[in-house]
Amino acid sequence: MAIFAATNKGTTIESTDINYRHRMKNILLATFLLVNAFALFASNNDTYYKASDKRFSYMGRGDFSNPDHPRFWTAAAQVSFSFKGAKCTIDLTDEHLYGKNLNYIVLVVDGKYSRFKLPATENTLSVGDNLKDTIHTVVLCKCTETNIGYIQFNGVTCRELLQHPTPPKRKIECFGNSITCGTGSDQSLVACGKGDWQDQHNAYLSYGALTARALNAQYHLTSVSGIGLIHSCCDMDIVMPQVYDKISLRENKLTWNFALYQPDVVTICLGQNDGIQNKEKFCIAYIDLIQKLRKVYPRTRFVLLTSPMADDKLLPVLKDYLTTVENAMHKSGDKRVTKFFFSRSYNSGCDAHPDLKEHELIAKELTDYLRQLMHWQ
Repeated sequence: MAIFAATNKGTTIESTDINYRHRMKNILLATFLLVNAFALFASNNDTYYKASDKRFSYMGRGDFSNPDHPRFWTAAAQVSFSFKGAKCTIDLTDEHLYGKNLNYIVLVVDGKYSRFKLPATENTLSVGDNLKDTIHTVVLCKCTETNIGYIQFNGVTCRELLQHPTPPKRKIECFGNSITCGTGSDQSLVACGKGDWQDQHNAYLSYGALTARALNAQYHLTSVSGIGLIHSCCDMDIVMPQVYDKISLRENKLTWNFALYQPDVVTICLGQNDGIQNKEKFCIAYIDLIQKLRKVYPRTRFVLLTSPMADDKLLPVLKDYLTTVENAMHKSGDKRVTKFFFSRSYNSGCDAHPDLKEHELIAKELTDYLRQLMHWQ
C-alpha cells in the first residue's frame, strides 16, 4: 500500500523506488548466501562410520578384539562396503613395522582397480575422483603378507553407508608360502631387485584369489613367505604346523577361531621351502597337519598341490610325497583328500616366483580342477 501511495507523488516515487531496489538487492544477496551455505552444509554433511558398523563386510583372518579397530596381517584380507554419494574417505592405520615396512593395498571402486603403497602410519584415503552422486561399491585388500605387519581399518566418512551385498556362499582357504602370498609377482610399479621387498607383492592377483573369484567364492590366504612343512627357509623359526591356527602367522600369536570361517575346500601348497627331505618324516608331518585341520574342518575337501615353482629335481619328489599322503589318508578312511599336480613350473617373477601372468595360468589350472571336484558351475 505504501508503494501505491508513493506512485501518486512524483518526488516520493524516486525515493521509494531506490529503497525498493535496495531491499530487493538485500533479499537477493541473503538468498544467495543462504543457498550457498546450504550447499556447503550439504557437501560437508558426511558421517563417520566406525569399523564395527555391521554394514561393512570382512574377509580374511583378523583380530576383532577391538571391533572399532580390527587388524589384519594375512595376505588378501579385505573389507568391502557400499555407499551413496559423490565422495568417501577411508581411515586406515599401518603398523609401519620396524619403522620402515609399509603395506601395499588394492582399492577396487565400482570394479576399477588400483594398487599403491600406503604413504604413512595414519592414512586418510580418498575413494575415486569425480564420482557421480550415486551408489558405489568399494573393496580394500591388503596386498602384502604377514611379514610386512598389520593394517588396521578404522572406518569411513561418507554421506550414507549402505548394506553391502551378501558375500558368496562358497568358501576356499589356501595354505601356503610366498607363492600363495603373491610375492614377487607384480613389477608394474617397481622392478625386481629395486625398492623394498614388498614392492612386488600382490595377493589380490595371486592364484588363490583369482581361483576363488573365478568360482564365485570367498577366500582366505593362510600363507607366509619362506614357510615350510618341516623346514622353512631363511632362518625362519616357524613351520606351518605351528602357526596354521594363528591370526598373525609370522609372529605365531593370536589364536584364530575356526568356527568363523568353514571352507568348502582347502588347498595346501607346501614343500618348496622344505626341499628334498626324508620321505617318511615329511609325509608323517603332512598327514598330521591334515588331521589337525580335519578336526576343525570336518566337512572340508583337502587338495594337496605341488609347488608351481618346483624344478626338475623337486617336482618328482613332491609328486611322490603327495601320492603317499593321499593314499595314507584314503586308507585311514578319509576320502576327502586328493592331490593335484600343476602342469609345469612358473618362474618369471622376482626370485624365480610366478609373475602376474603366470598366476593367471596357475589359477586357470586350479579353477578347472576345483570346478570339476566340487561340481561348481
